[in-house]
Amino acid sequence: MLPASIALWSGGAPGSKERMKEAEKADEGPGKCNVTNVHHPSITPFLPTADKATGTAVIIAPGGGHRMLCLGHEGNSLGEWFAEHGIAAFVLKYRLAREEGSVYTVDEHAMADTRRAIRMVRSRCKEWNIHPERIGVLGFSAGGELAALAAMESDSGNAKSDDAIEQASCRPDFQALIYPGSSKRFTVTKGMPPAFIALGAKDRPDISLGMAELYLKYKEADVPAELHIYSNAGHGFGYRPEAKSAAAAWPERLREWLVDSKLLVEK
Repeated sequence: MLPASIALWSGGAPGSKERMKEAEKADEGPGKCNVTNVHHPSITPFLPTADKATGTAVIIAPGGGHRMLCLGHEGNSLGEWFAEHGIAAFVLKYRLAREEGSVYTVDEHAMADTRRAIRMVRSRCKEWNIHPERIGVLGFSAGGELAALAAMESDSGNAKSDDAIEQASCRPDFQALIYPGSSKRFTVTKGMPPAFIALGAKDRPDISLGMAELYLKYKEADVPAELHIYSNAGHGFGYRPEAKSAAAAWPERLREWLVDSKLLVEK
């Protein structure tokens, strides 16, 4: 059974309060769980046991072209993997800007959800046994766009807010971009959070070439970054526990990078 989700705004998200009680829709099957109709954005926590907890945490933004959330191979199974390896994981259900009939936008609503998720995790770090400076964001495809944008633009929080969550910073301490979409939007500035990038060589040119070019921009700006391009992979390989390909092992490479980057202290 999945852990209970936690609403990002208990009284409803700005711009969605009138629809917050609408039920989400799920198309489920073997290894698949595609969710739509998200109007009450939330995170689902996957917390390691106390004896395994490392203090590192990651918010996971699934892909789905902003039309749906692919929680099967880009969400819950990865959350479980992280928890087993001592990393607290929080699967984000964000509002969908390109779902049929949607009134939401990526920049106003999906990004508000992403930043709110980072703030929430940081605001509750003592409760969840998390180090406040080891909270990252990971995204697949459309979710990778959100992760990259969160790393590009953030703030230290509003100390005057009556909302304890809004007082916390929304700056991720690292970003993991897994075949992210919309890479042409991405900009690089000195001092950005370090980046881990994984994608397939057989992916669309805007992703395979775009992210290779982005890596060089990170290098030029002296932003620590690691790039993995898997020659036999395309788009959407996600995380599937039963898969045996080189691309399927990218979570292990991410874990190693976190250790090398001193963002993860192994027990």
